[in-house]
Amino acid sequence: MPRLFVAVWPPPQVVGALRALPRAEEPGVRWVPEANWHVTLRFLGQADPHGVADRLVAAGPLPGARAVLGPAVEALGRSVVSVPVAGLDRLAAAVVEATSVIGDPPDPRPFAAHLTLARRKGRARCSLVGAPIDGSFAVDEVALVESQQENDGVAYRTVERFGLSRL
Repeated sequence: MPRLFVAVWPPPQVVGALRALPRAEEPGVRWVPEANWHVTLRFLGQADPHGVADRLVAAGPLPGARAVLGPAVEALGRSVVSVPVAGLDRLAAAVVEATSVIGDPPDPRPFAAHLTLARRKGRARCSLVGAPIDGSFAVDEVALVESQQENDGVAYRTVERFGLSRL
């Protein structure tokens, strides 16, 4: 079975704003490829994509949302450099409720929406932490995404998209 998660892909204008951030080559900092930028609503692990899709469809239209970036790039834990994203809590809770019996058990920690820009090794510093970022976008769909390990890293492939109710 494939390794799956449910996510929000940022629209082109947000990708452009993120692309404009100064990303210097720094020892111990590995930048996430632009094609992989997303906000995970629920990690499912090994799961049947048809079963997940069926559960999301049966839940009816999930609630639309407005994602708000910022106010600044932050360090999340010891290894992640990310942009915090507000406004997705209700949507994430609806996704978890619809899919709670599929895949890995839902994460018991409070939901912390973020978009990962880089990963750090050891005590590596990243000069991007603290850089201001702002923006927002309407979220009108979520994606069921498959994570595939490849020779040069991880690639994500959208399996199916699900429209949301209007705000």
